[in-house]
Amino acid sequence: MITKPDKNVVRKRRHNRVRRTLSGTAVRPRLNVYRSNKHIYAQLIDDINGITVASASTADKEINLESPGNVDAAKQVGELVAKRAQDKGFKSVVFDRGGYLYHGRVKALAEAAREAGLEF
Repeated sequence: MITKPDKNVVRKRRHNRVRRTLSGTAVRPRLNVYRSNKHIYAQLIDDINGITVASASTADKEINLESPGNVDAAKQVGELVAKRAQDKGFKSVVFDRGGYLYHGRVKALAEAAREAGLEF
């Protein structure tokens, strides 16, 4: 019997395909998104030096939510990561959706980051 591959395995394959052409630099870091069932995480990553420049998530103490796994929470994380990026002096980033569809929480995070001043 043939079984379907796990959804996360398929997502990781898709993410690896995207990452072949996408890379963050010291001038323009990569805005990476990871989405779990309960939380959403965003990181600004400098791939050349291998460091995380800034990050934000629904697990942060600054974000006080009753439901961290919805679109409103993702919007707050997008705004917070954009604020932290601008505090570090970054205005332009490369968006890495992490193999997820550009829809729902991932889209909300991206649009909130754009509205808060990040360019991508």
